[in-house]
Amino acid sequence: MSYASDLLVEEHEIIERMLAVLNKAAEKLERGDKVDPQLFLEAADFIRNFADRCHHAKEEDILFKLMAERGIPTQGGPVGVMLTEHEYARKYTEAMEKATREFLEGNIQAKNTIIENARYYARLLTEHIHKENNILYPMGNRIFSSEDQTMLKEKFEEIEKNEIGEGVHQKYLQLVQKLEKEIE
Repeated sequence: MSYASDLLVEEHEIIERMLAVLNKAAEKLERGDKVDPQLFLEAADFIRNFADRCHHAKEEDILFKLMAERGIPTQGGPVGVMLTEHEYARKYTEAMEKATREFLEGNIQAKNTIIENARYYARLLTEHIHKENNILYPMGNRIFSSEDQTMLKEKFEEIEKNEIGEGVHQKYLQLVQKLEKEIE
């Protein structure tokens, strides 16, 4: 049986590739190697539109709500932790983007803030993805009926089509591929 969460796991794989790019870029920047600051702005765009608007929307607006309906509490517990971590991720992304803009305007001190927030985001999401893939999604798959799985898949497709738009996955996969080449 295929699960609706399989799509989320596939999206995690793309997000993990961006996390590797961010870690490598932060490492290079810290060493004093040349890194185009635009990379961090493009990463922030990816995070905001792919990781958050596309992926987290499916979790927050659909998956977690169904989990709550099936008896998994949203306050505290694993769902509550995931929601809190989504908020931290948004804050790290915002801080990284702000620092990058300041750095581009000549504030050399902002470099450390870029590095810190890129690493914080990457570390948080690495652990977050592990918890979702290995704890939260299997927990949901155990309690969801086959009708629930079908409904989740349909709702995920609706988000893709109506909220995100055609071609978003391809656009951001290409961005990840481009940044992977740039950071090598």
